[in-house]
Order: sequence, then C-alpha cells, then structure tokens
Amino acid sequence: MKKLKLMIIVGLLATCQQSPAQERVFEEHISRQFDVVDGSTLAIYNVFGSIDVEGYDGNRILLEIDKKLIAENANELAKAKEEFKLNFDQKTDSLIVFIKEPRDSRPDRNYRNWEHKEIKYTYHLEFKVKVPRSLNLVAVTVNDGEVLVRNVDGKLKIHNVNGGISLTNVSGITYAHTVNGDVDITYASQPKGESSYYTLNGDLTVFYPQNLSADCDYKSFNGELFTDFPEVTMLPTTVSKNIKENDNTIRYKLESNTRFRIGNGGSQLHFETFNGNVYIKQKS
Repeated sequence: MKKLKLMIIVGLLATCQQSPAQERVFEEHISRQFDVVDGSTLAIYNVFGSIDVEGYDGNRILLEIDKKLIAENANELAKAKEEFKLNFDQKTDSLIVFIKEPRDSRPDRNYRNWEHKEIKYTYHLEFKVKVPRSLNLVAVTVNDGEVLVRNVDGKLKIHNVNGGISLTNVSGITYAHTVNGDVDITYASQPKGESSYYTLNGDLTVFYPQNLSADCDYKSFNGELFTDFPEVTMLPTTVSKNIKENDNTIRYKLESNTRFRIGNGGSQLHFETFNGNVYIKQKS
C-alpha cells in the first residue's frame, strides 16, 4: 500500500511539472477617425502584426486596430496594460501612428536604450485602415505580419522585415523593401517617378501596364530576371568617377547592376534581391 501511494504522489508531481504556466491575455479593439486635407501623409510604425490599407472615395482616415497584450502572469499583464501606449500624432498635413511605450517604434528613436529596458510581456497590433485614394502612405512593420495596400494612388514607402509586401491597384512612386518575404505589386498605371523594390530572401513580382516605358536596373546574388515585355534593350554599364581628396587621384568603378530599357525609357525602376528572382510582367 505504501508503495502504491508513493507511485501516485510521484505521478502527480510529474503532471504538475509538465503543465506550462498559463499565459494571461488582454485584448482591445480601437476605432479612430481623422479628417485630412489633400496631399496628406499617413505613417504607421508597427512592430508585431500586419498593416492592411485600402483606398476609398472619402476624406477621412478610418483606423480599426486589434490590440493584444500577452504576459506570463496577472501582475505583468497589469503592468503591460498600464505601460503600453499607442499614439496618434496629427499635424496639418500628416498623421503618425506609432507605439510610444514600452519602446518608441518610430525610426531612430531611442534605439540605443532598447537593450537596457526589460519587457516581460509581448504586444501585437493588427491594423485595418481606410484612406482617401490620393493619400501618401508610410507603412512599417517588423514581425508576425504582412503589409497589404490596395487602391491607393499616392506615394508609397513600405517596409517589412519578417514578412511580405503586397500592393494592388496602386500608381504612386514606390519604395517597397523587405528582408524575409516576397514583394508582389500590381500597378493601375505606370508609377509617376523613380521607384525601388528590394527583398533579401524572396521574389519580386511586379505587374505594369502594357505601355510601360522605363529605364531599369537589376541586381541579385542568387536570382534571375524574367520579363514578358517585348521591347527590352540592354544599356551600357554605368561607370562612376571618384576623386580622392588626400592625393587628388581619380578612380573609376564599373557598377555591377544590369541596366536595361523597356519601351522608350523614362522612369527609373530599381530591382534588387539576394536569394530570389525578379519577375517584371505585363498586366493583362
């Protein structure tokens, strides 16, 4: 009998040790609206989570945000609820949405102090946004999310780190860069100026109108370039000139980018990958 009791106690102890601590979660939905003037810019600086933006025929920015805070225990969750701050900074022609605490998510803000601040909870924001079609957009996230943009005609500056970028029915000057993910873009019309597309680990796939005219350059380490545009002309390699100030010597450098022209040339389009292909396609 004693042996049986001992076995039961040992079994209970093993069961308790294997049960993980239950996480505490706080969820909140945030709705905000902002009137904006023509030519305004919306900037969203997220860290964990997706950003989904759609253009519409209106004059307000409509923000729907799902916030989630996760902590190991009730005390840490209470601290998270008190500390976490999401800010909306509106000026005459701009609106900046960013995480103020526990760490400022805007570029070049207190990054040196990040490693010295211990944070015992995680946070996650999912953005669903409607904007006037002509709005200029800056959308940045880092982990656990994609950046999706549809039906926006303004300038686009889109950045991700661990996730993809998808832009559909856009027409503005575009900067679309990610590190780990694909970049997929479909233009309603030719971008109105110099545009840049980059991914380290992923493919670039861009659909342009069939009447595209552009001067392009392409660079990749382990990728290839494919296009179905019929009128493609290779351009000569660019040579850069550099004068050293200390001895006034001149150095010339051959650029490694492949340069080519589509149609009659025009807008500058830059494509770069490290481990991935580039697909430049005609929109049907």
